[in-house]
Amino acid sequence: METIDFKDFLKVELRVGKIISAEDFPQARKPAYILKVDFGPDLGIKKSSAQITDLYQPSDLVGRLVVAVVNFPKKQIGPIMSECLVTGFNNDNNEIVLCAPDRDVPLGSKLI
Repeated sequence: METIDFKDFLKVELRVGKIISAEDFPQARKPAYILKVDFGPDLGIKKSSAQITDLYQPSDLVGRLVVAVVNFPKKQIGPIMSECLVTGFNNDNNEIVLCAPDRDVPLGSKLI
């Protein structure tokens, strides 16, 4: 495991957002959804491609809080421009489990 300075960690903007839409992304190389995530009035709504189809259906995702990196450069993924990276963990079956707060917090809150 590589170590980093705390000041490097502080550069990563991990923020809480609420998924406001989720749809299939048939053009993706691996199964994925296109998510629109609301990060509150300061950051607004950002798009992301998320490979979370094993455990989640689009209808299950709307309204969920997630943790995402919001300060990576935008990345072209097929026909969409991904504006944030929604985070998750691999479970024992190598399926992605979303990273999310276990209580409500204001949209756009930064991980500290």
